Amino acid sequence: MTATFPSTRLRRTRTTGWSRALHRENHLLPSDLIWPLFVTEGQGVEEPIPTLPGVSRWSVDVIGRRARAAADLGIPCVALFPNTQPDRRSENGAEALNSDNLMCRAIREIRAVCGDDIGVLTDVALDPYTSHGQDGLIDEAGYVLNDATVEVLVGQALNQAAAGADIIAPSDMMDGRVGTIRKALEANGHVNVQIMSYAAKYASAFYGPFRDAVGSRGLLKGDKKTYQMDPANAEEALREVAMDLSEGADSVMVKPGLPYLDIVRAVKDRFEVPVFAYHVSGEYAMIEAAVAAGIGEREPLVMETLLAFKRAGCSGILTYHADFAARVLNG
Repeated sequence: MTATFPSTRLRRTRTTGWSRALHRENHLLPSDLIWPLFVTEGQGVEEPIPTLPGVSRWSVDVIGRRARAAADLGIPCVALFPNTQPDRRSENGAEALNSDNLMCRAIREIRAVCGDDIGVLTDVALDPYTSHGQDGLIDEAGYVLNDATVEVLVGQALNQAAAGADIIAPSDMMDGRVGTIRKALEANGHVNVQIMSYAAKYASAFYGPFRDAVGSRGLLKGDKKTYQMDPANAEEALREVAMDLSEGADSVMVKPGLPYLDIVRAVKDRFEVPVFAYHVSGEYAMIEAAVAAGIGEREPLVMETLLAFKRAGCSGILTYHADFAARVLNG
């Protein structure tokens, strides 16, 4: 940059609101948002989650109306996560293959209420279904088995696709699962079902409230460091993304969000593909805690946070603030 002061005054373009709008480099829209929704058993249930203030679990008969509300706000997709009842959890997570499980019933309900007005993204991992809280099958020592888990994940993905899922999102971090799922979807006629891979999912301290929401926190034996990524690593994330893209992922996700914006930018610059970030439960809860403590106001905190994802290169953001942000953006 060769311009000098006072011939160039960078504040000139910031002087008025219309000028700031004209020169704004990044824009946040409701269409940039994906709204995670938690599903539970029962009828007419809205069950608040204490560690996620403002977020609830919804019964299947209500979930379609939540998706309809999202579509009306301009949110293009919802992400579903089940709170599987303890008596349906098992060592092998067999409930994931039940065609009438919570996830599949919720998908069908959203389809009945919304048709194709909104996309449905479904989580593929076994932690909502296992009695030990791990994302896959375990051996006697508690180690999560890769190849045996992938076999179950394929069945889970086909189960969700048959129920009407639009995007399969493997969050398990098993090696090779994207390619195996892609081949199975193709072979079973689900050629237009997308895969959004949790390609760079870190073994993070920010997941606690989510585990409360799906009922796995008290069940988890050990940790997930043998398959989720080390927070210290960045180059490894690029290798993970490269492998998932080569296996047929249509888009990739970085999780968590704010602590890993450098990873979002690196992935976008290296691969030039759709990159999503998950503004995870712990990040959401910290904003809500700050608001409750009087440290800041919800609207500017939320909007600045979500805009940071766009600035880093995100095509979209999974966030529990999606409905709030969409209402703000819609005026």
